[in-house]
Amino acid sequence: MTERKQQYVTIKGTKEGLTLHLDDVCSFGELLTELDEKLSTSYYGAEERSLIEVHVKVGRRFLTDQQEEELRTLIRNKKNLVVDSIDSDVVSKEQALEWRRETEIVPVTKIVRSGQVLQVKGDLLLIGDVNPGGTVVAGGNIFVIGALRGIAHAGYYGNKEAIIAASLMNPMQLKISDVTNRAPDYTGDGHEMECAYINKENQIVVDRVQLLTHLRPNLTRVERGVI
Repeated sequence: MTERKQQYVTIKGTKEGLTLHLDDVCSFGELLTELDEKLSTSYYGAEERSLIEVHVKVGRRFLTDQQEEELRTLIRNKKNLVVDSIDSDVVSKEQALEWRRETEIVPVTKIVRSGQVLQVKGDLLLIGDVNPGGTVVAGGNIFVIGALRGIAHAGYYGNKEAIIAASLMNPMQLKISDVTNRAPDYTGDGHEMECAYINKENQIVVDRVQLLTHLRPNLTRVERGVI
């Protein structure tokens, strides 16, 4: 009794075209060989059929640029097949570092004066004041250990869960994502730290920072480490 050969390629037809699930443990050479055989013997390459989009799933396999091009070329050489996407569960070092820049807390010690703009991709921890006319911008949250008297824009890339917190909250303008609070009708008294966030009515409100435990529980999650 002959042993059944392990299959490295699974082909599934969908409304969007074909999805190829490729084994992420076998050698790349074995993978290409079986993929070539299966695509050559299947009816998907029939000349009378129109172009078929192919979505490739490679799992935890890391593809070099050369390997990805070999994969694309093999599929393109089959009649009527066109590669729409190649998805991998592995991120490159550059992608990981970009993710880190977008999520890390950036500590800065300075006074942001009138006309100055301080901008970071991740969360901003400013130890100092933001004077009237000064601006702080962050892709994530903004924490000011000092007086916020200028302009603060958190969630710059569209994150509506971002918050703005300050020891003294007397801003000229608050903005979170695309929601703006102009000329606030309140002034902080400096006795307790306050925070601004977007409520369910899509409005920016300011309240005690202690409420963040319930409003934004994810602020305390550990997500900063990148090896």
